[in-house]
Amino acid sequence: MKGLRDNRPVTRALPLFGVSLAALALQGCLARAAVDVVTLPIRAASAGVDAVTTSQSEADEKRGREIRKREERLGELERNYDKAMKRCGDGDDEACEKAQAIRAEQKALMQGVPMEPDSD
Repeated sequence: MKGLRDNRPVTRALPLFGVSLAALALQGCLARAAVDVVTLPIRAASAGVDAVTTSQSEADEKRGREIRKREERLGELERNYDKAMKRCGDGDDEACEKAQAIRAEQKALMQGVPMEPDSD
């Protein structure tokens, strides 16, 4: 019986040692969680600002896409205008009206397309 009583302090020390070790290990986790909680509003605000603002390169790309679409539309209108003018020359009054409408749309689109500088 004496041998069993000698093991009791060791048996009680093991859980105490385990709890102490867990407390030391969790300090890092708790500190990390605290840092995450503190920095969360800052990260959320910066993500919101990034989502709302547009960088200069993004704005340039968007402008380039708009210009390309406009130029593609102008090319399509030019081809349609040429066809309508050919039919108008053949005496088709409806084609003449269509050519005038196409020319008006071309003029409206041309205002948004930047002019390229002359290369002298």
